[in-house]
Formats: sequence, structure tokens, C-alpha cells
Amino acid sequence: MSMHIPHGRWVVWLSFLVAMLFQIMPLPSLVEGWRPDWLLLVMIYWAMALPHRYNILSAWVLGVLLDILLGAHLGIRALAMSLVIYVVVLHFQRLRNFPMWQQALMIASLVCLYHLVIFWIQFVVDVGSFDVSLFLPAISSLIIWPWVFWMLRRVRRIYKVR
Repeated sequence: MSMHIPHGRWVVWLSFLVAMLFQIMPLPSLVEGWRPDWLLLVMIYWAMALPHRYNILSAWVLGVLLDILLGAHLGIRALAMSLVIYVVVLHFQRLRNFPMWQQALMIASLVCLYHLVIFWIQFVVDVGSFDVSLFLPAISSLIIWPWVFWMLRRVRRIYKVR
């Protein structure tokens, strides 16, 4: 029986920490609505790259931590992120083989799904109203996805994360 030593696990969790810091970092009100969902993008990348290690449970834990940091109802982002990561893990081989522009479009639709689930739960729990600005993070995530993918792939190869 061979011992499997996990390589680079600390690198992945450090990338989650950095993404969480980017997620809660204060921005000017002019660009606040355009903030990409950094934590979701990083989680999507690791779920595509290593679906056997970073999957729904990791998304749930990170979503609960994000709910705590944002002061939101506990479990809203955890459920939304888990649902998105479930779709990613279910179709990770297909997503990996898409060209970058098609991958970015899929990521944007997953970010839309994430925000729609959050809106729906907040609407059920509280009284909320629908606003088109709900989809602005999907547009910025679409634009920033190739850069996030390139950076995390480079980190994965340098630190031999597996």
C-alpha cells in the first residue's frame, strides 16, 4: 500500500483565502456592482482542475465562510455555490475541453445561476426586488475568467498541485 502525499493543498487554500479577501475588499461605489465573484471563479477553476478533491463540500464550507464575512443569512451563498459547483463537477471534462471564449461564456452563465439562486432565496426569506444590476458581476467575471484561469493554471503547474 503506497502513501499518497498531497501536493500543493496549501496553495489551493491560499488561493481561496486571497479570493475571499478580493471578494470582501471595499471598492468605490461606482464599480462595486461590477465586482467579479472572485471566490466563485477560483472555486470553479479548482473544481474543474481537481474535481475529486475540491467539490461540493469545499464549496459549501467556503460559501458559509463568505456568508459569515458578508453578514448575510447563513447558508445562502453556501447553497448557491454548492449548486454551481455541482454543475461544474458534473460536466468538468466537457468544460475543460471548451475553447477559452466558450468556457468564459459558460462561467458567465454559472455566475448568473449563482446570483439568481441568491436572489431567489433572499426573496423567499426577505422581501426583495429584482434588478438588472444583478447580472453585472457575470459580465465582469466573463471578462476576467481567462486571466483567472491562466494564473491558477500557472500556479498549479509551478507548485505541482495534484
